[in-house]
Amino acid sequence: MKVAITGETAHARAELVGRAVAAGLNMMSSVSRHTSALVTNEPASDSAKARRALAESVPVIDEHTFLRLLADVRPGAAHEATAVVVAPVAEPEAEPVVGPVEPVSATSSATPVPEPAALPTGTPGVSVAAPRQPVPSAHTLAKPLAARRVLVLGGVHVDAAAARTRVVELGGSAAVNLSASVTDVVLLPDGEGDRRMGRITALGLPVHDLHWLTAPTAANQGASAPLRPWEPHVMPRGGVIDLPMPHGRPAPEWHVTAGWAPQTDCEIDIVAFLLDEDEQVTFDEDFIFYGAPESPAGTVRLLTGGPAEQTITLNLASLPPATRKVVVAAAIDGAATFGTVGAIQIAAAPGDSGAPLTRATLDAATTERTMLLAEIYRRGPVWRMRAIGQGYDHGLEALARGYGVDIAD
Repeated sequence: MKVAITGETAHARAELVGRAVAAGLNMMSSVSRHTSALVTNEPASDSAKARRALAESVPVIDEHTFLRLLADVRPGAAHEATAVVVAPVAEPEAEPVVGPVEPVSATSSATPVPEPAALPTGTPGVSVAAPRQPVPSAHTLAKPLAARRVLVLGGVHVDAAAARTRVVELGGSAAVNLSASVTDVVLLPDGEGDRRMGRITALGLPVHDLHWLTAPTAANQGASAPLRPWEPHVMPRGGVIDLPMPHGRPAPEWHVTAGWAPQTDCEIDIVAFLLDEDEQVTFDEDFIFYGAPESPAGTVRLLTGGPAEQTITLNLASLPPATRKVVVAAAIDGAATFGTVGAIQIAAAPGDSGAPLTRATLDAATTERTMLLAEIYRRGPVWRMRAIGQGYDHGLEALARGYGVDIAD
């Protein structure tokens, strides 16, 4: 059965679609005479889907009824090349923006950020304001790992994920690779055998056990590496941030980088989809992947940075008006899952400066083989970025078909 959803929903749209697909339904992004039902909590809606459902005499049911019926889906006739449609969470009209970064424009009345806090963008004459550093306060004291970047080694996935969550709760940023920004290392069971320990010892990074995350204080951080003058804003899963607009325009180019711990038994591919207002690609060329690493106009490109890091670059100012959203996703080639890979970290930086404006650690995977990492989307004149972290058990082919890409059998 083909089913479509329109309007606001009490449950996340991705959850409704996932449960429906698991029950065997074919979730669609539009309504036609072949649609079996339209799900909406607003039966009097004037949306295009609702109007088409009325014209085609398609049954309309509410969300509660739909969820109840999902418990009793019966087998039907199988269709070849059935597509899985991935629908992101519908955004409310007044969505709160996570983080202190505000759009910067020539007419803004906000208090200007001091020059030393500007991020280089790699383009002469353009700078983007970095997050302001908080003045020490009771709130700051409650976040003892503020401006620190902690790498967790060892332990099973669930324990390592819990440790990284604790790092973020304490105001820090969780790392998944040993980079120049790491200030501390936490060892879980078997962490001593990690091949990165030799490099950690050579760098003189402070190494702690799990108890350190109970209540780290300034006293036991005294030997840590010097802190950077600013730290990128840390987004939680589902967090949203406005991408600054110097002089009222998007920065010339944004780099969205995904990183993970080095793998020996699988390969991870980063891909991107350029979507219209119906969450579909306009052309197959709007699917950016290892086989087609650049969009026809060159506005979106895939860059490989080694076996554990890949980057999607976006020229937001040059994207066609029909492109309302760019979704960045990851897929595993083979039978491995993201539960065995562990955390995936994403970061967004203006230009190729390498200085990220924001980052997020996505750590909730289990059996998934594809994962939506982030979406960069238009909200009026502003571009926003959302950290997603939504995974699916199906492969890249089904994910691409869900976004309207014509995949040859």
